[in-house]
Amino acid sequence: MLKLNVPDMTCGHCAGTVTKAVQSVDSHASVTVDLPSKTVSIVTAVDPAKISKAVEAAGYANKPA
Repeated sequence: MLKLNVPDMTCGHCAGTVTKAVQSVDSHASVTVDLPSKTVSIVTAVDPAKISKAVEAAGYANKPA
């Protein structure tokens, strides 16, 4: 499992955008967003760097949590 800290994620729209970004790289990924802690947990077989880049391309800086 990959866990990312996404500090600029503040609302449901942000969570949806991040989820769509992850699923654009892996449509079968399981994505769980925790807005209060600003973390995203992702179950995927895709390279974590690709996931991180997709989230960043959607406008959200991130780092491993």
